[in-house]
Amino acid sequence: MIKTETIRWPAPAKLNLFLYINGQRKDGYHELQTLFQFIDICDYLTITPNLSGEITLSDNIEGVPLTDNLIYKAAMLLKKIAPENAGASIKIEKNLPLGGGLGGGSSDAATTLVALNYHWNLNLSAQKLAKLGLELGADVPVFIFGKAAIAEGVGELLSPANPIENSYLVAIPHCPISTALIFKSADLIRNSAKQDHQQLMSQNWLNDCQPCVKNNYPKVAKVMDWLIEYAPTRLTGTGACVFSTFNSIHDAQVVLDKAPEWLHAFIAQGSNNSPLNELLSTLD
Repeated sequence: MIKTETIRWPAPAKLNLFLYINGQRKDGYHELQTLFQFIDICDYLTITPNLSGEITLSDNIEGVPLTDNLIYKAAMLLKKIAPENAGASIKIEKNLPLGGGLGGGSSDAATTLVALNYHWNLNLSAQKLAKLGLELGADVPVFIFGKAAIAEGVGELLSPANPIENSYLVAIPHCPISTALIFKSADLIRNSAKQDHQQLMSQNWLNDCQPCVKNNYPKVAKVMDWLIEYAPTRLTGTGACVFSTFNSIHDAQVVLDKAPEWLHAFIAQGSNNSPLNELLSTLD
């Protein structure tokens, strides 16, 4: 039986605390090792299930056709195994920048799968939802499981991790970056040696995409060059967002208060448990 209450679901951002690219496979995909941690900035999906058999989205993302929207694609993917009359009205509150490396699209897709699994009473396990989510993107499963993790392979092999839950200043250079273009770039680092998890967690972290992005996107370089004077600063994912690491929200705010007008940024708190997981744990 469909659960008909309206619920506002969080779709949290993530940071890649490190990202190493170990090589390119024959199929064109890249082997990597990366560490995901969530932050408390989210998109929100307000979902009202119904018996219309239709999926409707309000406030669709400008410039993104409905059939390309990952929220819609996730809902239609789940509808294949849902009752024929299972429908939903979905309202989108978009707070995470497109092409920012914060995982907004993947997180939206994951939240859609988790939420509609609940609303439509499908009782699919997180493992089954993650398998479906992998059809939409390599980052979707980590948002479905909702725990900080080291990802390997092309991003689909997840191992639990427990990094320090630092505070962050996250800057938005406002120059969307195509992940596909970065991974095709001739100057991308592709030969980092694979390391065991103990080695990965006990060193100064790097992002192999960072030199390539800085060389090709002056806005990103400008932001990083300013922030690095105050705290360790890295690219997240393939960018364009960058983050500086602090011991407390107060320390991050002190630097943000000094920021020039051209630097657009927000303060966030790291968490090894996703806000989506936290909400799900409170529901029946």
